[in-house]
Amino acid sequence: MKELKGAIFDLDGTLLESMGIWAQIDQRFLAKRGIPLPDDYVEKVTPMNYRDAAAYTIARFSLPETAAEVIRDWKEMSEQAYRFEIALKPRAGEFLRKLKSRGVRLAVATAQAPELYEPALKNNGVFDLFDAFAHLGEVERGKGFPDIYLLAAQRLGLSARDCVVFEDISAGIRGAKAGGFRTCGVYDPYSDYEKETILREADRYIDSFAQLLEPD
Repeated sequence: MKELKGAIFDLDGTLLESMGIWAQIDQRFLAKRGIPLPDDYVEKVTPMNYRDAAAYTIARFSLPETAAEVIRDWKEMSEQAYRFEIALKPRAGEFLRKLKSRGVRLAVATAQAPELYEPALKNNGVFDLFDAFAHLGEVERGKGFPDIYLLAAQRLGLSARDCVVFEDISAGIRGAKAGGFRTCGVYDPYSDYEKETILREADRYIDSFAQLLEPD
């Protein structure tokens, strides 16, 4: 921790208690079309950007809609939740402030567009702690690749080796490590099915941010 210059955080399931909301949105989205939520659907779309997730969903369920229509429906259902309902994970805000007080530069690397991540972070009082933001709509590939983390590091003015990436999914851990970043896995109940994989692949793993608030 003491030599850390930059920290890059995923949003959903890492900083925010939001994965339950996305599971509900996925379920409601498919239910409106008379389709039950498959067991593997959330796992499949979580690492994807909106474009890829929409294309995958349309192809998998033979939907007659365009990608733009699918994305618009997802965004309408999620904006209310991100603006008013979703909270930070326990002790996450305290950990962010600890890093900031030590001069660590902070970034968000998320699948969500600014219209979702900005109100969520502002509502939780942490938006102004961040020095940079990057979202999957700005890069070509999803979180199984390093693109979004490299963009976040570039915006921090730091190299990958100077940053730690915090992620709750194995695809994110793999993508960050492919870019030369150190990684910290963060427990989330919605990625519990791949906890052993994350434990094996990440440089460190935490069940709670409280572990990182203990004296160094």
